Amino acid sequence: MLESRVADLLEAPDAKLVIERAQAILADEAQRRRAFREWLRDDIKAEFINGEVIMHSPVKRRHLDATQNLTTLLRVYVHLHDLGAVDSEKALIGLTRNDYEPDICYWNNETANSFEDDQMEHPAPDLIVEILSKSTTGRYRGVKFEDYAAHGVQEYWIIDPVRKSVEQYQLDEPTMAFAFIAVLYLNDIITAITVPGFQIPVKAIFDKQVNLETLRVLMTKPV
Repeated sequence: MLESRVADLLEAPDAKLVIERAQAILADEAQRRRAFREWLRDDIKAEFINGEVIMHSPVKRRHLDATQNLTTLLRVYVHLHDLGAVDSEKALIGLTRNDYEPDICYWNNETANSFEDDQMEHPAPDLIVEILSKSTTGRYRGVKFEDYAAHGVQEYWIIDPVRKSVEQYQLDEPTMAFAFIAVLYLNDIITAITVPGFQIPVKAIFDKQVNLETLRVLMTKPV
């Protein structure tokens, strides 16, 4: 995909002018990105996407509950089996051009063991989970969808807290694009591709009682 886009550009008579203009724009953008990182604080949730600072508004209760429910299950399971690291909402993911703060991230053990206590910027995770809201749907299915895949995120979940569903995608490495796996609903079971042995009812993301029951199962489950 990237090679074909480059080939198309090089076919244009004004390719050199376009590249020079793009380089100037990206140099200015990089300077603004450095300023963004200096400005960013622990109490601010914001992202830097294609040259713009995107501030995050407070989310509805169903968004918070889904995030916390899944984070609890994933973090407890990953820690119990020493599979890596899980973070929620405030881990800064620094990709080539953009800085993101996904709702939930998982890194395998090899990557997580390289983390340092004062580290702020993190590499692309193995699994990213985003929880939809009205203001974020376009980015989660657009620029983030493409950028996460282009930087090697192996698995991507998009959770809809209104429909109570989970879209699951897996990286297709030859094309460096996400391949659709399934849309899963309350009566379905979702099995993580990147977290060995992590399998939960979709309902555990949205229902407190099922979440607790699932947590008990995960705490006694072998990998």
